[in-house]
Amino acid sequence: MVVLVPRQLQMTGMTGNVPYYGGRLSPAQAYAASHPPPAAAPAPRSPQPPPLPRAPRQDPVEALDGLLASGVISEEEYHRLRDRLA
Repeated sequence: MVVLVPRQLQMTGMTGNVPYYGGRLSPAQAYAASHPPPAAAPAPRSPQPPPLPRAPRQDPVEALDGLLASGVISEEEYHRLRDRLA
């Protein structure tokens, strides 16, 4: 079937190169409306990982004492950092 449509009635921006029939659906639009695409299946939900356990908050002075005792920081660094905490 060949449908002749005046060039003035073709609106390429609205439906691509499908003719616009003055408010009526074109055959391609009618077919698309009566045959909708299949719905996409929802993505499977993955279980949420458990939250990471939080380390108990340690007193900063105790943490500095531990670093000094283990030799990670020197006496000078210890006193400078302790002064910053005060």
